[in-house]
Amino acid sequence: MAEEKSGKKQVMVAIDDSDCSKHALRWTLSYLKDSLADSEIILFTAQPQLDLSSVYASSYGAAPMELINSMQQNYKNAALNRIDEGTKICAESGVTPKKVMEFGNPKEAICDAVEKLSVDLLIVGSHGKGALERTFLGSVSNYCVNKAKCPVLVVRTKA
Repeated sequence: MAEEKSGKKQVMVAIDDSDCSKHALRWTLSYLKDSLADSEIILFTAQPQLDLSSVYASSYGAAPMELINSMQQNYKNAALNRIDEGTKICAESGVTPKKVMEFGNPKEAICDAVEKLSVDLLIVGSHGKGALERTFLGSVSNYCVNKAKCPVLVVRTKA
């Protein structure tokens, strides 16, 4: 179910650890600052599920619970650090974003959040992958352009 609209436009910027997502956030804050003055900026990150199969395999299926808990906490901290870094970038422009972190496949998590948060505009960075690389690895930005339930702005880094 979608959240209730607050009257302000909801603009979500999806970030990950890449330089291109940080570029997209900085670009948004710089080039769209006046247009977004009456909008709520949502800083979103999605952390893929932690794959513990190698830990279980290397310990013959009996990995110590302390190790599992430590790995999960470090994984969560990585996502929190990403949100903190994005918040600092926003603060440089005098913007206080709403922060949202989800766990799961980033492509799907972004599109699900768009619907759940009633986002009016989604902004994503582009790694600039070639056609062959996109075919085998997929592209978060391409997936979002085709599946998100709102307009999507893809910010490319300069070649």
